[in-house]
Formats: sequence, structure tokens, C-alpha cells
Amino acid sequence: MWLQRDWGEGPGVRGRRTQLFAAWLAWSRFRVVIPAWDQQLGTLTWCIDQALRAVGGAPAYLLTDNARTVTMDHVAGIPVRHPEMVAVGRHYGCKVETCVPFDPESKGGVEATVKIAKAGLVPSRANLLPAYGSFAELEEACRRFCERVNARVHRETVAVPDARLAAEREMLHQLPAEPYALALGEERLVGEDQTVRFGSVRYSTPPGHAGTRVWCRAAGEELVITARTGRGAAEVARHRLPVPGSPQIRDEHYPHHPAGNGPRQPRPRPRTQAEAGFLAIGDGARRWLAEAAACGAARIRSKMARAVELSAVVGAEKVDAALGLAAIAGRFADGDLASIIDHLAAEQETVGVVRADEAHSVQPGTSGWARLGTREAGR
Repeated sequence: MWLQRDWGEGPGVRGRRTQLFAAWLAWSRFRVVIPAWDQQLGTLTWCIDQALRAVGGAPAYLLTDNARTVTMDHVAGIPVRHPEMVAVGRHYGCKVETCVPFDPESKGGVEATVKIAKAGLVPSRANLLPAYGSFAELEEACRRFCERVNARVHRETVAVPDARLAAEREMLHQLPAEPYALALGEERLVGEDQTVRFGSVRYSTPPGHAGTRVWCRAAGEELVITARTGRGAAEVARHRLPVPGSPQIRDEHYPHHPAGNGPRQPRPRPRTQAEAGFLAIGDGARRWLAEAAACGAARIRSKMARAVELSAVVGAEKVDAALGLAAIAGRFADGDLASIIDHLAAEQETVGVVRADEAHSVQPGTSGWARLGTREAGR
């Protein structure tokens, strides 16, 4: 019936403080420890969601301490619940309860979980744990800690928590498919440029979300962006959390800008019949025009007209191939196109090429020496 949880001071990660969210089921003693940067309401809601999904169901009650995120006030000794926390419990089918101050049966059980987690995760002289170089290392350490304590025999129940959890799951409520909206983070509006602003930084989003609202949540050293899709709320992007003023823009989020953050190639749009006739030659003609214009080639229009004339004589396919090669090689002089066409024609007409191998050797061989030996033997 009961899942107890509390916060504890976690180990420092590169000079920054962390928090440990510790929760455990009262009957099976199954434990969940989740690291976080803070104890804000959104972070708390996300940790509750992850703990319940790790357990595999929702109990009847969530027992916790009287923090400001849960209890706003006390009237005649009666705790006044935070409305958002009441909504969280209603979403998962649980009732949020707070422990009685200085009561070892309720508050002591919650704090014991945090004490055990801190002893096994926070570096100290006693456990000789190394410092954590990143938040991801702390997350991995918490995962290994939970696997270790849930797979060994508990001294009170004389049973393995993993084994008792399988029986306890039959008494838990089924979880909703989606987490409570507050667990997804802060709501943001996606601009026309497909970016959202979070913590003085711009982050890009995939196509199709401009003008819609998404949720942004800091998860460790990353920002997770969640949006409403046809399958419900789903993660659509994940960015590294930089310092303010460093926008995080991904090229794959802008498929209509294939050059990424580089200069965009102008798209040719013919305005005269002569320009349309040249561009109709093929992709090589478009490439030649773009490169010739970028190089500042002289008399581009007259060379385009000459290419159209050559295509009528030798064929558009040959001229298109020659224009593509000229663009690659940067050859835009008056006679370069005709020279490349002649070179391609000469290569295609070359037949009967002999390649040196064991069957075709330029060496005279030893047959002459063999005949010399025969004549010497006859004498």
C-alpha cells in the first residue's frame, strides 16, 4: 500500500551540488534512487513518475516529508497539500500523505532510505568512492546501486526485494500511459524558426512543431524536448546544456537547408528563353552556372549560348557531362568546354587497350636462349 520517498544531498559533480531522490516500497523493500540537480516541483514529479515505472505500478499511498513542494501550510496542525501534488496523486491513482514530524514509524522509515543511498553513493573516507566526472556517471552509479541492493537478501524480510516485488506488483494499480504534464518540464512555444528558448539558450526542434507548444526539461547535462505527437507525448529532441548565449541548432532539424549553417547555394530560376534552354541541358549546366558565377567568370551568357549550340550538334548528354567536369575543375575559359568535349570523345573511341599482366608481357622471354642451347648440343 505504501511507497515512501525523500530527498538527500548527493555528491558534487564538477563543483555543482546534486540531489538524490530515494524511494522504497514498504513491503518488498524494493528501492529506487534517482539523481537530480534540484528539488523543484517539476523535478519531483518526474522522479515520482520514474520511480513508479521502475516499480511497475502505483500503490495506494505516497508517503513523503513535509517539504514546500508537498505541504504549503499547516492549519491547526493539519498539513495543507500543494494543489499540483494532489493532481499528481490523482493522475497516478495514489494519495499523497506526509509523515508526522519526529515520528520514527513514518519519518524514520523515509530517512533510512536516504541514509543508505548516501552511504553507498556519496564519496567519503568510509566507502572510498571516487569523485564523479559527469552527471551520467552518477546516474550509472545509482543504477548499479539499485541493482545491487534489490538483488541481495534484506536483513528484515530475509528475502530478496526483487523476488518480493513480483508478488507485490499484483496489488499495485496500473500506471497511466503518459506521465503527468508537470513531469515533462516547462511549457514553451516553438517559434517560426523551429526553436524554443530555455534558460537564455535557443534550441532547435524537428520540422512540424512550429507554432505548437512543447515541454522542456533539464535531464542531467541534457535538455529533453517533449511534444504531443500522434502516439501521445513523446521525446522529439535532446540537446546538450551549454552556457547561456550558445544556441544549440542541429542541421538535421532543417532538411530544407541542406548546407546547414553554411552559405546557401542560389537556386537558378530562368527568366529568358536563352537561360531556360541552357538549364534544360541538365544538372551539369546548373552546376556550371553556379560555379562560374561564384568565380566571377567573364561572358557567361555567350558561353551559355555556345553550350546550347554544341548540345544541338553533339547531344545534350555529352555537353552536360562536359559542363559538370568544367565546374568541378574550375575551367570557364572560352575554349574549355569544346576541349573537354573533344577529350571525352577521344576517350570513348579508344579501344583495344593492352594491359600488362602475365599473359601480355613486354619481356622477350627465354625462348631464344633455349634455341641457343639446342644448337650447342648438336655440335
